[in-house]
Amino acid sequence: MMFDPFPPFVSSEFQVKYATEPWERRGAAALRRAVFCEEQGVFAGDDRDAIDDIATPIVALSSLTVAPDEVVGTVRIHEEAPGLWWGSRLAVAKRYRRVGTLGTALIRLAVRSANARGCTLFLAHVQAGNALLFQRLSWDVIEPVELHGRPHFLMQARLEAYPPFATPETGFRAHRKAAA
Repeated sequence: MMFDPFPPFVSSEFQVKYATEPWERRGAAALRRAVFCEEQGVFAGDDRDAIDDIATPIVALSSLTVAPDEVVGTVRIHEEAPGLWWGSRLAVAKRYRRVGTLGTALIRLAVRSANARGCTLFLAHVQAGNALLFQRLSWDVIEPVELHGRPHFLMQARLEAYPPFATPETGFRAHRKAAA
C-alpha cells in the first residue's frame, strides 16, 4: 500500500524582528541567495553588496512549537542620509509565499522601525511584479527604473500609514492568514 507523502510543514505563527543572532543573519543571507541568485538569477553566486555593511537585516522566523526555527523571510533597511531610509532585498522562502502575511509584516516593521529612528523619507526599488502589493500598503510609485536588467519601480512609503515602532529587536508576532 502506498501512502501519499506529507506536505512540508509550514508554520502558522512567525516572529518578525531585527536579526540579532548570528544564526538569524546567516539565515537571512542564505534566503537572499536562494531567492535572488538561485531562483531569480538576478545575481551570480551572491547578492551581498556594500549596503550590507551598514544595513539592518530584518527577519521573519517560523516557529516550531514555541521556539524560533527558521528564517523564512527577510528585508534590509539602511539610512543613506539623515532622515532618508531605504528598504531592499525583500525575500520570502518559496514554500511560505502563500502564507499571505510575511511580506506585509516585513515591510511594516521596516518602515515603522525607521520611522521611530527619525525617518522622513522611506524609499525602495520594487520589482515590477511586487508593485501592486506595495501600493496596497500605502506606497506611491515615483518612477519606473531598470535595475539588474529587470523592470522595477522607485517607490515611496506614506509614513503616516506606518506609526513609529520602537522595539524592533523583539518585533511582533504575525499569523498565517486563514484560507478563504
